[in-house]
Amino acid sequence: MTEGMEYTERKVVYEEKMKTLQDKLQHLGSLVEASIAQTVEALKTQNLELAQAVIDGDDLIDDLEREIEERCLEVIATQQPMARDLRRVATLFKMTTDLERMADYATSIAKITLRIGDQPLIKPLVDIPRMALLSQKMVKQALDAYVREDVDLACAVGKDDDEVDNLFGQIFNELLIIMMENPKTITQATHLLFVGRWLERISDHATNIAEEVLFLVTGEKCSLNE
Repeated sequence: MTEGMEYTERKVVYEEKMKTLQDKLQHLGSLVEASIAQTVEALKTQNLELAQAVIDGDDLIDDLEREIEERCLEVIATQQPMARDLRRVATLFKMTTDLERMADYATSIAKITLRIGDQPLIKPLVDIPRMALLSQKMVKQALDAYVREDVDLACAVGKDDDEVDNLFGQIFNELLIIMMENPKTITQATHLLFVGRWLERISDHATNIAEEVLFLVTGEKCSLNE
């Protein structure tokens, strides 16, 4: 077999393996999106069974993360990708870590729901569900940007991150006023502050993914938060 034929065959195998990895990444992303939606729904409706289901489902996400990472390392070891091909694998590897961390935050929110239990909520939850919807949107956009290698879509993720930050600021100020007016609300208000903070961190990880997409396409590191 000539060197050119060997390269072509290796390239075909590489593309097949990357297609499998991208499919698994999309599946991981859909699990994470569902986890974010379910954990905030559980909090809003005080559905303790749903909160527990989010916690229980985190093991599946962890297992899928490990599988993807192992397959990424296998591709690097067996296919020896270079330049842009190597960046594709490295980007996917890093994205997997970001997605797993998002799922951890969703699990933490579910645990807060269990702690609050059936206590009456100190305020209607409006901005927290809005943050969750935006975070889910950001996750999907970031993953789509990776698959399409779409710079414009990746940049749009950074714009949504600004809105999530603004919502968290509103939540912080509102809860601070509630605590000052009624010290008995401090424990639950603190729990809700953590929820807002963790949703804000989820959006940060989605932004990380978008920045990795920009690096993949352009070969240059840049920040979407500047």
